[in-house]
Amino acid sequence: MDIAEFVAERWDNDILGQLFDYVRIPNKSPAFDPDWEANGYMEEAVRLISEWCRAQPIDGLEVEVVRLPGRTPLIFMEIPGTSERTVLLYGHLDKQPEMTGWREDLGPWKPVVEDDRLYGRGSADDGYSTFASLTAIRALQEAGIGHSRAVVVIEACEESGSFDLPFYLDLLADRIGAPDLVVCLDSGCGNYKQLWLTTSLRGMAAGTLTVDVLDEGVHSGDASGVVPSSFRILRQLLSRIDEADTGVVTAAEFQAPVPAERASQAARAAQVLGDQVYAKFPFVEGMSPVTTDLTELVLNRTWRAALSVTGASGLPELSSAGNVLRPSTSVKLSLRLPPTLDADAASDALKRLLEADPPYGANVSFEPQTAGSGWDAPPLPEWLSAALDAASERYFGAGVVYMGEGGSIPLMGLLSEKFPGAQFLITGVLGPQSNAHGPNEFLHIPTFKKVTACVADVLAAHQRATNT
Repeated sequence: MDIAEFVAERWDNDILGQLFDYVRIPNKSPAFDPDWEANGYMEEAVRLISEWCRAQPIDGLEVEVVRLPGRTPLIFMEIPGTSERTVLLYGHLDKQPEMTGWREDLGPWKPVVEDDRLYGRGSADDGYSTFASLTAIRALQEAGIGHSRAVVVIEACEESGSFDLPFYLDLLADRIGAPDLVVCLDSGCGNYKQLWLTTSLRGMAAGTLTVDVLDEGVHSGDASGVVPSSFRILRQLLSRIDEADTGVVTAAEFQAPVPAERASQAARAAQVLGDQVYAKFPFVEGMSPVTTDLTELVLNRTWRAALSVTGASGLPELSSAGNVLRPSTSVKLSLRLPPTLDADAASDALKRLLEADPPYGANVSFEPQTAGSGWDAPPLPEWLSAALDAASERYFGAGVVYMGEGGSIPLMGLLSEKFPGAQFLITGVLGPQSNAHGPNEFLHIPTFKKVTACVADVLAAHQRATNT
């Protein structure tokens, strides 16, 4: 049985059932379930996954659930190899919250298989990662193919920003060693037709902007035209960051040059994807993207800053909105940052820009909440580039494509600092319509199988490269 056949057999006879059980567990990340420890769902997910890991007939596999007081648990595994070099494989088991808008016959905690898709919260982000990592290693052992020493880290705090992970990496530093290859199965793919390697991740600065103009609401017929609207002032402040007509972030503090290699990779990705660069999104009828230049869209999504308003308060429901000039408006801002920009400095700049010289002397405050820097991958060595392309051709029938991702994986910057000499294989199954964080999240089953097989091939290539 070859690698692909082994992975498919394991999916059909074991992994699918395990993921069904995993999807049913509402183990939301601590940011969305502050009482996670008392509720017990996280513990249930840890137990499910760690017990499956212990049952795998992998030579030398050691599985431990590591715990620090007051922190989410972490599953840590060690597997000896035929090379003294070390590969670190990463995933997470915490989930985003339910979100509204699920199809009537679907639900966040209801696993459903339909048209090669496993629906349910956490199926693709990131429940599959543990199963893919160990299945890739087991496939090599079953085929008699060597692999380097491997450590597997499965955290339970990623969707909250991985704030517990640094403490575990410090605790386990001696046991982890110095990996020269990091495999992260928590990223996206531009389509389901080939392997996609994530080359960069944007950072983010987020917080709440509040504009106060009155101590209490007053009749709009009396005050409008005299008292400036808090909403209008808020609009003025946001224009300091981006252009209202185009969405282009103009503030110099949030700019960074696009490296030539990343620009070239964006053009190639745009060529491969075509209209799917934007058509994958559920536009309302008649809606269009911000530009028809596909390369620019890829760069907008993966490298350039972009501002979003993700929440608001001070605005009553329509049914209870009277003729009142409201005293205050607050919005939650999410500013995506270029991969190479320092997020803490950007957060400080955001606060300065928004609070300086408030229009009409209004009370303006910006409270930073999250700041996380992005990540830009080191240049690929020849062996890894060749292995990725060969694996993609073997299992997908098309060559690998390189593209940045618009979101953040906080772990990547952390691991780059911890292991400055490491190479990175960051990939995943979050393709068109897979909708991580949103309704109707699904795992594309054929892509799971092919990505798992690709990881196995790359692990084998790593062992050969480090033994020569």
